[in-house]
Amino acid sequence: MPQLIFGLAYLLILTRFIWPLQLPLSIKIVAAALILVALQFHRWSKLSSGSVFSPEFPRPVVALFNWAFGAIVLLALLQLLLDAGLLVGMLIHGGIVSAPDGVRYGLAGLAGIAAAIGVHQAMRIPPLKDIEVGIRGLPRQFDGYTILQLTDLHISRLFPASWARAVVERSNKLGVDLIAITGDLIDGTLDARRADIEPLRDLKATDGVYVISGNHEYIFGYGPWMARFAELGLLSLENTSIILDRDGGQLAVAGITDRASRHRGPVRDHAAALEDVPNGVPVILLDHQPSDARHAAKLGVALQLSGHTHGGLILGIDRLAARANAGFVSGRYDVDGMTLYVNNGTGLWPGFALRLGRPSELTRITLRPAGAT
Repeated sequence: MPQLIFGLAYLLILTRFIWPLQLPLSIKIVAAALILVALQFHRWSKLSSGSVFSPEFPRPVVALFNWAFGAIVLLALLQLLLDAGLLVGMLIHGGIVSAPDGVRYGLAGLAGIAAAIGVHQAMRIPPLKDIEVGIRGLPRQFDGYTILQLTDLHISRLFPASWARAVVERSNKLGVDLIAITGDLIDGTLDARRADIEPLRDLKATDGVYVISGNHEYIFGYGPWMARFAELGLLSLENTSIILDRDGGQLAVAGITDRASRHRGPVRDHAAALEDVPNGVPVILLDHQPSDARHAAKLGVALQLSGHTHGGLILGIDRLAARANAGFVSGRYDVDGMTLYVNNGTGLWPGFALRLGRPSELTRITLRPAGAT
């Protein structure tokens, strides 16, 4: 399906953008060839590593491919808008209406600039986002408790050790009570990412650093990666929970394996994740994908923290990501009385690293008794 979509985008640009330009045929052929090369980014990625999810080119090359790929996608969307406008013009004037070359060059420039901004927004160290969440039955001892959610780091050639180290340094300066990493930490094999992920060893929080799997952990070897996370001091919450105790007040933090586990690895099990939680203790659930939020709400979860969607990447187009995730794509939702927070992501998949209107985030969540926010 993706290849069909990209093929249609290529045909659109070839027939509706390049061909109408008043340029020599040789230049049109070169432009068409360069666009075709850029649109094969995922094919080149697979040749470089065996997986479309892990381009193993130098970081500047990965960034350049993402810019070119993103610019082409945006240009195709702009060309569709232009053609829609020309069609309206034809209906109004009753004849053929064409756009001058200057308009087409303007669209190309706009797409290129927007793609450059989008790649920069994707690659930066995320800014801090502060939110407060009201929790039903939250003991007074946990009023003001802070959780830092990191998710979708996608540590890779695009987000290497230097980027991971900067994220760790910024995270540690916040001095939170607990750090929750909600999946998709890596893109690549254990051997390819061993050095890049090493900085996560230095993450610190008063009550520990906890991790669950995302779908990408299953792509690159669930068992070896979860073992490596444990070696780095990241505590697994796969279908299990911990009980935090402060002067007799209790709060549960539970985690569940990703939906990809139905194909391989430990099968996700809400019942197992919650079975050791005492009655009346509020539960925070870590679940990489937000799609099962309504089920979690039925089980009495107070707050679910998810990622996976990357916020939909581009404002407007994010509606497509929402449709694939039960309507949940970015930010806070009230789901049958449970709060769901869908994080835009700390990083994102290096196969389409573009953010426009959906910024990355380091999310500090402060808990309050329900009704206090």
